[in-house]
Amino acid sequence: MPNIARFAGHTGLFLVWFMRRSGLILLAALAAALVSPPARSLDLDECRISVSDAFPSIKARCGMLERPLDPSDPESPTIDIRVAVVPALNLEPEADPIVPIAGGPGQGSVEFYSAYAAAFEEVRRNRDILLVDQRGTGGSARLDCDVDDELVDGLFSIEETKQAVTECLDTLPHDPRFFTTSVAVTDLEAARTALGYPALNLYGVSYGTRVAQHFARRYPDATRTITLDGVVPPQISIGPEIATEAQKAVQNIIDRCAEEPACNERFPELSAQFERLTRTLDESPARVQLAHPVTGKAEVVRFGRQEFASAVRLLAYQPSSIAMIPLLVAEAADGNLQPIAAQFKMTMDGLSEALALGMHNAVMCTEDTPFYTPAMIDRDLLETTYMGPLQIDALEAICSVWPAGPIDEDFKAPLATDIPTLLLSGTADPITPPRYADMAAHSLRKAWLLTGEQQGHGQIAVGCMPRIVARFISNAGLDDVDTSCMQSSFVMPFFLDFSGPAP
Repeated sequence: MPNIARFAGHTGLFLVWFMRRSGLILLAALAAALVSPPARSLDLDECRISVSDAFPSIKARCGMLERPLDPSDPESPTIDIRVAVVPALNLEPEADPIVPIAGGPGQGSVEFYSAYAAAFEEVRRNRDILLVDQRGTGGSARLDCDVDDELVDGLFSIEETKQAVTECLDTLPHDPRFFTTSVAVTDLEAARTALGYPALNLYGVSYGTRVAQHFARRYPDATRTITLDGVVPPQISIGPEIATEAQKAVQNIIDRCAEEPACNERFPELSAQFERLTRTLDESPARVQLAHPVTGKAEVVRFGRQEFASAVRLLAYQPSSIAMIPLLVAEAADGNLQPIAAQFKMTMDGLSEALALGMHNAVMCTEDTPFYTPAMIDRDLLETTYMGPLQIDALEAICSVWPAGPIDEDFKAPLATDIPTLLLSGTADPITPPRYADMAAHSLRKAWLLTGEQQGHGQIAVGCMPRIVARFISNAGLDDVDTSCMQSSFVMPFFLDFSGPAP
C-alpha cells in the first residue's frame, strides 16, 4: 500500500475535539441528545483499526454480525461478519454513511480504509464511515490458503496448480461456494438494517465496484449514491484482457518516456531493453540474491519472465511506482536484477498478506471464468504480451477444481438505475481502463465520468479527488461542482537514477 499524507485537521472541529478531551461531558451529552441516533440491533464496542500492527490505528466502534453461511437455508451454519463504524466528525451527522468496499477480490474493507483513511476525511466531516469486511476477507471468516512458494514464484504447471488448489479446499473452514458477491451483498444489507441506517453511499474500488453495482441492483431503495473507482462493468469477465491491458499500460509508459526529453536521453533504448529482457528471462531465469526487506536475511529468489511480468504489472498500478519502471528495466537489462527482483519480492509478499486467496477463487470461479468464451481469448495476441497466457491458464486451472457458488440470474447484466453514480478512471490504469467506465455508464441515467490523465488504478487519493467525491456525495450529483482542479493533479516524474526524479 502506498503511504498517503493525511489531510490537515479542520479548525472548525477543534472545539468538538477540545470538549471531548477536556471533560466537558455535560455539554457534549446535551449536543448528543439533540441527535436522533439510528435504531441499532448490533452492539458495537470501542476499538481501534489499522492496516497492520506496524501502522497507526484509528478509533472506531466494532462488532460481529452473525450471518448464515447459506442465506437460502434455514438450517445453515453461521459465520461472523466484521463490522466497524468510524464516527463522523460532526456531532449531528447525516443519517446515511459512506461505505468503502475494497477490491482484490480478497482484500478486507477495514484494511483498505485504514490505508486510505486520509482520502475519506472530507466525507467523514458529516457522515459515518461504515466498514464491512466482505465474507471471506479480513475479520469475516477469512478464506485463506497456504500456497507453495515455488508456485507463487512462477514455477507454474497445470497439474501442480490443481493439486495445490485441491489441498487448499481440504483445509478451508467453510464451504467456499457461499463467498460470492451475490451472497456478500446480503451481509451488507443486514449490517445496514442492524445499524439502523436508512440508506448507504457506496464507494467501491476495482472489484469493489462490482459489489457496489450489485448491491444497488438488489437494494436500490437502500442506496443513495454510488462512486465507482477503477470500474469493472458487470458484463466484463476479468481475466481474458488482463495481459493485453497490461501490455497497453507498459507501452504507454514507454511512449511517455520517449516524449519526455530527460527520460528519453537517459533511457533511449527502453522499448528494445524491455523486449530483450522479457525474452532473456523466459529462456534463462536468473537466481538473484537479496536481503529480505524486513528481516535483512540473505535469500535467493528465482527471477524469470513471470516474476518480471508480475513486478512490472503491479508497479504499473500507481504513478509513484510507474516512475521507477524505466530505471528498473534499464538496470535489469544491464545485468543488475536486484532492484526489480526486490520490488517483486516486496509486492508479492504484501499481496499474499492482503488478499484472501480462497475468497478470490470463490469469486473468480463463479463470476468470471464460467463466462469465458473462445472468442474472448486470443492466444496469439496473448503470446505477444510481456505477461503471455500464464494468467488465463492459471485461472482456468484453478477453476477446473474450485466449486462455483450462487450467482444471481441478472448478475452479468449492466446496471440500469437513476441512482446518482460517479465513475472514476485513470488513463494509465493497467487493469480497468476508462472504456470500462464508459461501458458501465451506458445504462446509468444519472452518471458523471471523470478521468485522471496519466493516473493509475484508483483515484480516491489523487489531488483534489477527495474533495470532489465529498461534494458528489453531499449533493448527490456533480452538476454544480467545479472539477477543473483535476487538471493539476501531480504525476510523479520518471526516476533517472536511484536518488529520485530530476529536480
